[in-house]
Amino acid sequence: MSGILDGKRILITGVLMESSIAFHAAKVAQEQGAEIILTAFPRPTLTERIARKLPKPAKVIELDVTNDEHLARLEGLVREELGGLDGVVHSIGFAPQDALGGNFLNTPFESVATAMHVSAFSLKSLTMACLPLMGNGGSVVGLTFDAQFAWPQYDWMGPAKAALEATSRYLARDLGKRNVRCNLISAGPLGSMAAKSIPGFTDLAKVWDERSPLEWDMADPEPAGRGVVALLSDFFPKTTGEIVHVDGGVHIMGA
Repeated sequence: MSGILDGKRILITGVLMESSIAFHAAKVAQEQGAEIILTAFPRPTLTERIARKLPKPAKVIELDVTNDEHLARLEGLVREELGGLDGVVHSIGFAPQDALGGNFLNTPFESVATAMHVSAFSLKSLTMACLPLMGNGGSVVGLTFDAQFAWPQYDWMGPAKAALEATSRYLARDLGKRNVRCNLISAGPLGSMAAKSIPGFTDLAKVWDERSPLEWDMADPEPAGRGVVALLSDFFPKTTGEIVHVDGGVHIMGA
């Protein structure tokens, strides 16, 4: 039986641990017939080690999305490996420690600028670096954490995710004529490396224990990974600028 990504070529960022959404997106994508290529920063060797646990081998390219030289060489490296792309997964986010954990009012602009550059502007940078590879159109999928709300401990990553969500909408607007869709998955909290870097993350996660209509398992990133793969597929040919929640339903709860 064929998979929903048969023949698709997908670039996936952010595979750092088996517990990451990006790892499960890569795993499900391969199971559904895709050829994938991974990017990593700052430790490509870590991603290479984790990539060995995927169903099939996958090449890893070093990519710092804030480095113009890295972005400029990306097209050539991917074209040499895959010939082109049908999809891109943006699973990149970072904020300095002084931008998290209850320090919102005291965070200096330099730290906010870093969070915005890495976590939001990079969606545009990565997409534009990959655009020449998507001659027949494609699908860009990013990962957010519902930016409608002010979350405990999340601080400047909240505005950064709000900027990411707005960036996705503007990319959807401007790239529609190229048949490139841009959508986001808004996942619930997971025990990923990114989550573990947030001081007091367990306080945030308690919200899901108390309010999620569907039982939420912080140790299971596969539902979010499956959501990414669904948006990469041709099953959403006219959906763009959307945010699909894979959060157990917490986003619908008023209290």
